[in-house]
Parts: sequence; structure tokens; C-alpha cells
Amino acid sequence: MATHSRSGDGFVSFFRSYTKTWIHAVATAGLTAFGTLTIFHRGFIVLALASYVVPPIVLYVRGGSDRAGGESTAERDAAPAADRDADGSTVDRARDVTAAGRTRDGETERLEHASSGGGDQTESSAETDASAEIEGDVEAEGSAAAEGSGETDTDRTSEDDRPRRWRLVDVPTEATLRDVCVTESDAVHAVGEDGLVLTGDPADDDGADLEWSITLADGPAAEGDELNGVDATDGGRAVWIAGDSGSVGRLEVETGLHTDYTAPAAITDNWLGVAVGGPSGDETVLLINGSGAVLRGRYRDGECSWDDPVTPGSGSSLSGIDLADASVGYCCDTNDAVFETTDGGESFDRVGLGDASGTLETPATLGLGDCLVSADDGIVHRYGGSTWTPERVGEEAICGLARREGETIACDADGAIYERPAAAGWTAVDVRVPEPLLAVSIGTAGERAVAVGEEGTVVERR
Repeated sequence: MATHSRSGDGFVSFFRSYTKTWIHAVATAGLTAFGTLTIFHRGFIVLALASYVVPPIVLYVRGGSDRAGGESTAERDAAPAADRDADGSTVDRARDVTAAGRTRDGETERLEHASSGGGDQTESSAETDASAEIEGDVEAEGSAAAEGSGETDTDRTSEDDRPRRWRLVDVPTEATLRDVCVTESDAVHAVGEDGLVLTGDPADDDGADLEWSITLADGPAAEGDELNGVDATDGGRAVWIAGDSGSVGRLEVETGLHTDYTAPAAITDNWLGVAVGGPSGDETVLLINGSGAVLRGRYRDGECSWDDPVTPGSGSSLSGIDLADASVGYCCDTNDAVFETTDGGESFDRVGLGDASGTLETPATLGLGDCLVSADDGIVHRYGGSTWTPERVGEEAICGLARREGETIACDADGAIYERPAAAGWTAVDVRVPEPLLAVSIGTAGERAVAVGEEGTVVERR
């Protein structure tokens, strides 16, 4: 253990430290105050000198044992002040240290207090500071590496729980987009005004901006009729589109070839939605209209046949339809009714809802007895095979609803997006767009999700 004698140099060092303490500031104030009072009586001179001289002498004498261990009381009080004087403030100095524990010029710096001696206590403090710096470096460098690679601790635990960010995407249109689907290959297809079909290339691993292009500018029949629905086959090799004036078309994703099936079964009604089940070449296609009818098509070996339309309910306009596979699906109408099919749309049974406070918008299903249906009052109704449970998501109409195993996403007419992981509540994400969002879709692996809306609005998560 190092020791320090009470020498003249020791007192000088002590006094320099002492002048930076609050005690010295008070003593100086006392000297000034009592000195001023000498105009009334010279006896105040003694008090003035005593108030300034006595405190440092007392501290020096009392601090002798402390100095034997390394530093005096005054020196400990002076150290933070010295640090503050050196760089302006302790806070400013700390801000100069980067997340990797280095100063801005790249050299390692420890935020140590000034002291007049070493001692075991000082050495122990320095070792503690150094250890904390090393641990901070490891944590910061680990965070930096995870950020650079797009990976977090949660990623390493579960790929499905990786945090992803939503952002606005520039696309080559300002037309309103009414529906969107993300395929199993993470390609995106969106449809909307004037027969527009917009395509986004599949996502890659480097996170670079992706190309968006207009696949069709005026619909499958080149008539410019508005398109309201889009859905893809299992595997995403083919995409079906549907809209006003009986517009129906099929797109081959790899070749870009499209086939016009407008006015199927000689019906030219406005198709309000489309759902597709089965792999490419063995496809079931369901179309819904404002008269409450469902039209079923079967695509085989390049040919598509259409059944007679069926009306599941009372004839109220159907507002949405979704297929979990080629057999199981759900549709809903504007009269609070939800219908279930287990034979690919040949027949339907009513399973609810009956008492919704808002008008139903769209269903999303993962299989038999597992369906969510959104409404225009901000409620999502959950079906568990026998009962319906309402869940408050927001205050505006939930226009879009998408699901995959372990996650549900919703978007509303106020431009908000909501996420709900498995067995968790709904949470609004940190992005809001100025235009209403009308539809949302998510890939089966969850790597990519896209919401679309008015004025060519596209918001993407990947």
C-alpha cells in the first residue's frame, strides 16, 4: 500500500483540490461577507479570516487517515469538479464515448476521477472501470454486429420473432390500389384503378430496394375496368385478378403471360373479391359479387370451367372471401353473416355472426374452425369453431386483414397498421400513412408483408 506524508507539497496539492469544492465556495462567501462588515466594527476581520482559513485546516487535519489510504475527503469532493472543469461537464464527456467504448478519435478512454494518490482503493476502482468498459465493448460490438447483419438476440431464438420495420415504398403509380397478395416466393401483386396490376420483385437477402413495375395497365380485357381482388395459387406460380364489369384474368408469374376470363359463365357483374386455393394447374377460384353470389371456377390443364353461382345468405352484398386451401374457406356479407365452406365453394353454411355492431369487411382463415373477420368499427371478430369473440383493434374501419401461422396483420382507413403475434394483443406499428389503407398481405414465412391503399400508397415490411 502506498502512503503519503503530510509535507508541504502534500498540503499544496490538497489545497488545489480543496479550491474546487463547494466548501471553499462557502468559505470565500463568508470571507467576503464578514470583510464587508468591518466598516461597522474591526472585530469582523477575525471572523472573516477564520471563516476562510479554518475549514481547509480542519479538513486537512481530519483527512490525514484518508490520505494514508489514497485520497482525502476534499480530494474526493474535488475530483468530480475537476472532471467537469476539464471537459465542460461529466455528461458531455460521456457523450463523446461511442457504443464501442472509444472516443471520437478512436482511442480508448476511461472516465476516471482525478486523485492525488494511488492506493488499493484507487486501483480497485480503476480495475472496476476497466472491467465495465470491456463488458460494455462486448455488448456494444455484439449489438453492432447484430445490427449490421440484420440479426438480434431474438432472431437467434426464433426466426418468426425477428423485429422488422415498415416503410413507405415508391411505386410507379398514383392510382388507388384495392387489393394485394404476397406469394410464397415473396413476390407482390397489387391491383386497383383502371385495371392496374402492379408487381414487386421477390425480396432478396441483402435488403436492397426492390423493383416495382406495372404488369397490366388496363386490366385483363384491356378495357380499363377497376380491379378489386387478387390472389395467388399455392406456390405463387399463378395469380388471379377480378373486378368490375365481370373482369377476370389469370397471370403466369414466371412468363408474364396473362389470359382473359372476363364475363365467366356469361356474368358481367362487378366482382368484389377473389380467392384461390390449390397449386398452379389444379386451381379452385371463387368470385363474389354485390348480389351475395359466389361463382366457383375450376382450372385444369389450361382450361377453366365455371359452376352455377350459389347464394350463401339472403342476397346481401358479399364483402370478402378467403380460402385456407382448395376446400376450406369463409366469406362474409354486409348483413353480419359469415359463411363456411368445406367443399371448395360448392356449398356454404352460416356460422355467424349476427350481432356485430359494425359492417363486416373481410375474413382471414388458416383452416377449419379458425377464422377472423374485420368490421368497419375497428373490431376484429375471432371464430374458434363454435363461438365468436370481438377484439378491439382501433377506431377506424379495419379494411385489410392477413394471417399466417403465428401472426396477424390489420390495416385501417386511417392509414394505421396493427400487428398481433401469436397469443398476444394488438399493437399499432410505428408507421402511419396519410392515405387510407385498403388491403394487406403477408408471405407464408413472414419475411415480407405489404399494405396498399389510396393514391398509390404502398407500405412494406421486410
